[in-house]
Amino acid sequence: MAQVNLTMVTEFLLIAFTDCPEWALPLFLLFLLIYLVTLLGNSGMIALIRGDRRLHTPMYFLLSHLSFMDICYSSVTVPQMMVVLLEHGAALSYTRCAAQFFLFTFFGSIDCYLLAIMAYDRYVAVCQPLLYVTIMTQKACFCFVFGAYTAGLFSALVRTISAFTLTFCANNEIDFIFCDLPPLLKLTCGDSSTQEIIIIVFAIFVIPACMAVILVSYLFIVVAILRIPSVGGRAKTFSTCASHLTAVSLFFGTLIFMYLRDHAGQSSEKDRVVSVFYTTVIPMLNPLIYSLRNKEVKEALWKVLSRAQLS
Repeated sequence: MAQVNLTMVTEFLLIAFTDCPEWALPLFLLFLLIYLVTLLGNSGMIALIRGDRRLHTPMYFLLSHLSFMDICYSSVTVPQMMVVLLEHGAALSYTRCAAQFFLFTFFGSIDCYLLAIMAYDRYVAVCQPLLYVTIMTQKACFCFVFGAYTAGLFSALVRTISAFTLTFCANNEIDFIFCDLPPLLKLTCGDSSTQEIIIIVFAIFVIPACMAVILVSYLFIVVAILRIPSVGGRAKTFSTCASHLTAVSLFFGTLIFMYLRDHAGQSSEKDRVVSVFYTTVIPMLNPLIYSLRNKEVKEALWKVLSRAQLS
């Protein structure tokens, strides 16, 4: 029996939603719509930022990279979800599962770092406005983004190597919609304490560390806003941070629920719902959040629409 339980796993079977075949087509169409809106919204945001000189600022430079990451992040998972729904399950080779896990971790980590850098950008803009131009230079922005990509790559490599050197039991069925860490950990057998410690340490390094930067930045921002004498001035200053704060709350709220809690005895259905939210819904919402709550983006968008109508 021990020999059977430790059989080498060569592929994983994604079996999410197979117990509800009547929901397969409606969910497939819903995910397809969300994915198309995500691609159009984020690519449109990138084009808008690149095309309007008023948006050639550090904040929008960072936002363009966030939009690009949202496209990549969503593209790694959503097509796989649609295949699972359309074919009532899907088989992934060990290598493909590892590649998907690596790319998902890579893009997700960069998202976390970019949101933290954007919080620092807002801190400098609100708390040190006279030094903003000298601190957030073009060179500094490139260095920040390069650092985010490098740290994301390192984190993804370590987490992927740690996750896929685990010993998986003969049962290779993943009750999930893509290769993610919590469902993979449920398939492990034998002593995996070393790998799990490494995975947890890097999860702490990425999520709580980025959250600490964001919380400290906003603590200083709130203090600075409260010192503004007029109510109108406080509202105007806070409005410059509202979009970013909304995006941060949605993204990190779901990540904390998914990765920084004990998964023992937790339902796969609840995990699926949360994972769908942060892999499909949030990348779709980010362009809407930044366009609807941002005066400069709305003005640039109206300018483009006006030109389209005139032509």
